[in-house]
Amino acid sequence: MKRLLLLVLTCLSSALLIPSLAIAADPYPSKSVKVIVPFPPGGGADTLIRLIAPMTGELLKQSLIIENRPGASGLIGADLVAQSPADGYTLLMGSTAAVTEKNVSQFAPVALVSASPYVVTVNPALNVNSIKALIAYAKANPGKVRYGSSGPGSASHLAGELFSSMAGVTLLHVPYKGTGQALTDLLAGHIDLMFAPAQTVMPQIDTGKLIALAQTGSKRSEALPNMPTVSEAGLTGYSAVGWFGLFAPANTPKPVVQKINQTVMFVLGQEKIRKGMLERGSDPASGSAEDFAAFLRVDQAKWEKLIRENKVAVQ
Repeated sequence: MKRLLLLVLTCLSSALLIPSLAIAADPYPSKSVKVIVPFPPGGGADTLIRLIAPMTGELLKQSLIIENRPGASGLIGADLVAQSPADGYTLLMGSTAAVTEKNVSQFAPVALVSASPYVVTVNPALNVNSIKALIAYAKANPGKVRYGSSGPGSASHLAGELFSSMAGVTLLHVPYKGTGQALTDLLAGHIDLMFAPAQTVMPQIDTGKLIALAQTGSKRSEALPNMPTVSEAGLTGYSAVGWFGLFAPANTPKPVVQKINQTVMFVLGQEKIRKGMLERGSDPASGSAEDFAAFLRVDQAKWEKLIRENKVAVQ
């Protein structure tokens, strides 16, 4: 009887060890990781994730599969990720429009990739070469200056709303599915102005196809040291940044979130990646997942105040 009891206990102990052994033998990630970009190719989120994905995948020893799912100012792609299993195998390359105060609880902030000023850029046909000249022109032509964005509620939209409010002008907002599409129309002259991620517009600025008036941060970006801020250029106190970061579905295990965060932070610290981002006008970010969550709370409070006080339509 004692021998039988001992045998049963031994079998039970072995059975209890099986899940632990399986977990140990199957560490994250054990298969490829999908990253949803909720905007079309060519925009800020798409450009940045494609820059850091190869090295990130190499360090994780799995490929990062990037999938563009545009629509509804980023909300279609964001909803897809929010409804995915909370296992770290489906991530979102999010931004201001895709992750809002209304849906942020559906996500676990993982890693801030970049929080950089946007560039106020115009088509040369507008014949405006400074922020003061833009304000003067907009005041003389209310509602006629057309500015494009990646969609209602996006940073490129809200930066324009903040500019309008502080400058006392009326600009015509033209929303697109992504900054890449807005850029195409800006180059063609169908719109006049963009508050755009630098990585989207700097190549065209460098070749003279577009004119940069200023950057939108409170201070000059490391990536754009010779470009004045909007505040320096004539609209005192103006400040807005566009951020991009990785999210996982809510309730993703903390060890998985931490592993992705630490891997991405290592990648952003590499000279090759830093140089690539700075050349595109983006400042590499740093910090833990908790730091990213704290950043989001402050950023979203600022934009919610603007939306409420100015009755901005974001849907």
